[in-house]
Amino acid sequence: MVTLEEEIGYLNLYLEIEKVRFGNRLQTEINISDGCKPALLPTLLLQPIVENAIKFGLYDTTGQTLITIDCQSDGKELIISVKNPFDPETSNPKKGTGFGLSSINRRLYLLFARNDLLTTAIHDTVFETTVKIPQ
Repeated sequence: MVTLEEEIGYLNLYLEIEKVRFGNRLQTEINISDGCKPALLPTLLLQPIVENAIKFGLYDTTGQTLITIDCQSDGKELIISVKNPFDPETSNPKKGTGFGLSSINRRLYLLFARNDLLTTAIHDTVFETTVKIPQ
């Protein structure tokens, strides 16, 4: 387990590599609510979620893509939401829950014995992955 602050540090290193790869097409925004930075979560949990967001939000486009990561806490859980653009005409949403997300779901189950900690949803043209980490 690492703090959210450490995890975001690792995630930023990964994002710097992807920004070299995709140039100005990849834009990211990370919003962390006050008090969330010391919250604990499994190490390298966010990287595959963001990797999916890049894959499904950027690969089939030619313009800029914004990946948004929001972190907040309700006192009992750390709630992290990753949002990326989604075009239902060119993307297959059934592939959005492939190995990456299923392995995260399995990992969370092994740590917390809960199957409800990872969810995905489509809101018009936005795909959202939400992970909740008990504190």
